[in-house]
Amino acid sequence: MTAHTSFFQNVLDYVDRAAALTNHPKGLLDQIKHCNSVYHFEFPLRHPDGSVEVIKAWRVEHSHHKLPTKGGIRYAPEVNEDEVKALAALMTYKCAIVDVPFGGAKGAIQIDPKKYTLDQLERITRRYTHELAKKNFIGPGVDVPAPDYGTGEREMAWIADTYSAMNPGQIDAIACITGKPLSQGGIRGRKEATGRGCFYALREACAHADDMKALGLSAGIAGKKVVVQGLGNVGYHAAKFCREEGDAIIIAIAEREGAIMNPNGLNEEEVFQHRKTKGSILDFPGATNIPNSIDALELECDALIPAALENQITEDNAPRIKARIIVEGANGPMTPGAEEILRQKGTLIIPDVYANAGGVTVSYFEWLKNLSHVRVGRMGKRYEQASEMRLIHMMETLTGRSFNDDQLKLASKGPDELDFVNSGLEDTMVVAYQRLREIWKTDARVHDLRTAAFLDAIEKVARAYAELGIFP
Repeated sequence: MTAHTSFFQNVLDYVDRAAALTNHPKGLLDQIKHCNSVYHFEFPLRHPDGSVEVIKAWRVEHSHHKLPTKGGIRYAPEVNEDEVKALAALMTYKCAIVDVPFGGAKGAIQIDPKKYTLDQLERITRRYTHELAKKNFIGPGVDVPAPDYGTGEREMAWIADTYSAMNPGQIDAIACITGKPLSQGGIRGRKEATGRGCFYALREACAHADDMKALGLSAGIAGKKVVVQGLGNVGYHAAKFCREEGDAIIIAIAEREGAIMNPNGLNEEEVFQHRKTKGSILDFPGATNIPNSIDALELECDALIPAALENQITEDNAPRIKARIIVEGANGPMTPGAEEILRQKGTLIIPDVYANAGGVTVSYFEWLKNLSHVRVGRMGKRYEQASEMRLIHMMETLTGRSFNDDQLKLASKGPDELDFVNSGLEDTMVVAYQRLREIWKTDARVHDLRTAAFLDAIEKVARAYAELGIFP
C-alpha cells in the first residue's frame, strides 16, 4: 500500500457513492460507515536469547447491528490499523450481501510468521486469544474470528483450545472460532470455500449471454482464458475450480517472485508442487517467465482474478489492463480511481465484497454445526439415500430396465457434509449475484456491480437498525 492511499478511506468512498442513492439520514449512514469498536493492544514475547519483542495486535468490530461479529485474523508484517478497519468494514457489507447474520469484524497481529518458531507462533496466538477474551472480543455469541492471510487451521485450533480452557463447561465454546481442523469441530469445504465462491461468481456472471455479448465474449465459462494473481488458498482453489469444473484455461499465475504464462494452460497443482520443491513458480516446465509479477495483470485474457493483497490495480496500471472480467478474490485489490478507468473501458468488475464471500458463508455453516452439535447431514443422509433407491426401483418396474451396481451407487449416493456445504455455498453465491445484477440492471442510477452491492448491503443494515428501534 502506498503511503497516500488509505484502504479504509477507499471503502468509505464506495459506501458514500452507494449511500448517495438512498434517503437515509446522515446519522444512520455515519453509524453504518464507521467502526463501533477498535481494540489495539501490545504484549511482550521473549526470544530464546533473552531479548524481548513487543508484538502489536488489533481486533476491530465494525458493526453490531447483528451479533456475533465475524471476521478473520491476519498475520502480516505490514498490517496496520487502517487496514484492519477496512477489512472489518468489508466484512459487514459482505455478510449482508450474502444474507449471513453477522456483523463485520477483523483481527491482525503485526508479525511475519515465517520468522518465528512453531512454539513462538503458538505462544503469540494463545496470548492474543487471552487478550481478546479479557475484553470480551471473542465468544460464540460475541465475536467469532476465522483464518485470514498468514493463518490457518492450526492457529484456529490453538484459539479454540485457549478459549475453551478459559471458559470451562461452556457447551458452545468451540463455536468461538471457525476454520478449525475437522477433528476440532471444523467443517468440510471450509478451506476451499473462498476460492470456490470466486468460481461460482465468475460462472454466474458468464451465464448471462447479454452481459457477455456486451463484452465481446460468448456465454459460459468453458474455454475462457483466466489469469490468477496469488497461489495462496484463495488463488489456488479459484484456479482449480475454474479449470476442473468450469473447463476454463489458466493461462498465467502470478506470485510475489514473478509470474509464469502458458497460453495452452497451466495446472495449478503442478505449479504449486513446483514452487514447493524449487521455492519459486518461475522456470516451470513449458511456461514462460514474467520476472515482474504485476505485469501478469496486464496480459490479454478473458478473466483476471487478483487473489493476493490490496491495491494491486491502481490508476497507474489500470489503463493497461486487458481483461474483460475482473473477479476480486482478494480484499480491496483495486483502488477507486483504477475502477473508474476500467469501468469507462467497459470491464465487468465482480467486487470483492461479493466475490470472496464464500469463506464467511461456509464459516457460517461451521458455526451452525458447532452450535447444533451435530454433523451436517448426519440425520438425513441415509433417509435420502433410501428414498432415492425406492425411486430407482420404481423406475425399473415401470421401464423394465435394470441398473447395474455402479449406476445404483451413483444414483443413490445420498448427500454427505461436503455435498450440503457446496450446495449451500453455490445457492448463496448464485442468489446474491442475481439480486445484485437486478439492482444494477433495473436502477438507472447504478452503473456497476460494486455500487449495487454496497447499496444492497446498506439497505439491509439500515433495516436491521430500524427493526432494533435505534433509527426510524
